[in-house]
Amino acid sequence: MPTYSIGQAAGLLGVSAETVRRWADGGQLHMDRDGAGNRVIDGVSLAAFAKERGTGLHPVPGEVLTSVRNAFAGIVTRVTLDEVLAQVEIQSGPHRLVSVVSREAVEELGIEVGVTATARVKSTHVHIDLPDGR
Repeated sequence: MPTYSIGQAAGLLGVSAETVRRWADGGQLHMDRDGAGNRVIDGVSLAAFAKERGTGLHPVPGEVLTSVRNAFAGIVTRVTLDEVLAQVEIQSGPHRLVSVVSREAVEELGIEVGVTATARVKSTHVHIDLPDGR
């Protein structure tokens, strides 16, 4: 089972190392010591903590009935228009999502920089990469 240092966990959770230490000292995140005495977090515990922490972190506003399970509520940070299409960028927490939609849809929905929006992702192809040397 993989283990993660405080710094690695902080990077994956998008917080500072000090925040991870506070969570551990407060009993919210379980840590052990490795053979050298360094504090480490096992991968299963970190995954469970990340999932629990992510619940409700970026709530999707409103009651929308949909089969799409991957919804990212955020703020529009950029809109690039041409004659037919538009590229819309949304920042949802640490995630930047980019979508190409019709210009007509952007205009009808009033999508512009600074408005809140939800990006919904439903795909038949999702790629998962693992770092080398894991």
